[in-house]
Amino acid sequence: MGRLLTILFCSVLTATALDAQDPVFSQFFAAPMQVNPAFAGTTFAPRITVNYRNQWADYEGGYETYSVAYEQSLEDLNSGFGVVVLGDDAGNGIYNTTRFHGVYSYRIKINRTSAVRIGVEAGMIQSSLDWDQLVFLDQLDPITGASGGGGVPTPTEEQRPVNLNNTAVDIGAGLLFNSENAYAGLSLKHLNSPDESLLDINENLGAGLPLRITLHGGWQIPLIAGNNSRNSAFVSPNFLAVRQGEFAQINGGAYFGVGSFFGGAWYRHTLNNADAAIALFGVRYGVFRFGYSFDLTLNSLTLGNTGGTHELSLTINFEDSKEAQRRRKTSRYNNCFKMFN
Repeated sequence: MGRLLTILFCSVLTATALDAQDPVFSQFFAAPMQVNPAFAGTTFAPRITVNYRNQWADYEGGYETYSVAYEQSLEDLNSGFGVVVLGDDAGNGIYNTTRFHGVYSYRIKINRTSAVRIGVEAGMIQSSLDWDQLVFLDQLDPITGASGGGGVPTPTEEQRPVNLNNTAVDIGAGLLFNSENAYAGLSLKHLNSPDESLLDINENLGAGLPLRITLHGGWQIPLIAGNNSRNSAFVSPNFLAVRQGEFAQINGGAYFGVGSFFGGAWYRHTLNNADAAIALFGVRYGVFRFGYSFDLTLNSLTLGNTGGTHELSLTINFEDSKEAQRRRKTSRYNNCFKMFN
């Protein structure tokens, strides 16, 4: 299976360069700055998020994505800032992408419970290719497979790229509106179309990463009132729509929280077909929030072939500390983002 995936990886390598797309977490609420830079500083106290995604778990050499982020608000300046690091690994390290961004947001108050946030991000994208792990179609022999006599790999006539590493500058921006119980946002990533490609197959590859457009929104419906998030209950219907080049998807569903527990369910549809049903379960303890989600594959790949997709998230939100809770009582801070916190 691993050798077959390597061959398939070679087949789609050119297509990936021509129409690259960003990884999108199913637990997007646990990676808010990946969705929209305007989310930076929406918590009253510092927040750290860690995310891991294993896409198509039964495929040896599938896709793995990692993310670590830190953010905090600057209440006196009506601002927030953060840093985000994201790593994407395809084919057991054959193709790697690492992204580092600094994020800043500014809040414009409309009234006591509503505001508009403007966010910007700037950073670097580094991509690398391990050419020696690739197996091309011209290396296959019907008898010996990808190895010639004596187990020596059959040579390929494919031209080795001069540069197997590339670094590009990347910028993005976003808007986020929130009221007491609702939010809506728009983000534009890769405004400068950074060129992360490694293969100069033709002159058209210089187009760079396509612009990623994200629309998202939701509202928060209280079910049980409480003194704090630990003894309250709410449900938050929400959606996330992403368009990047020829790729498009929309997630629709709901997140719910009951005391120290939370969960949710979503349906994801791509441009042409059903993609996945997503289930989430998690627990809060002190300043920690741990979540697990599973994507049940609904498209032609089927669950039996892919094993689905697993995601883990860890959020450390110091807003939930006793000291922050005391300080927050004297602040005009508005929390309509419980599912993100």
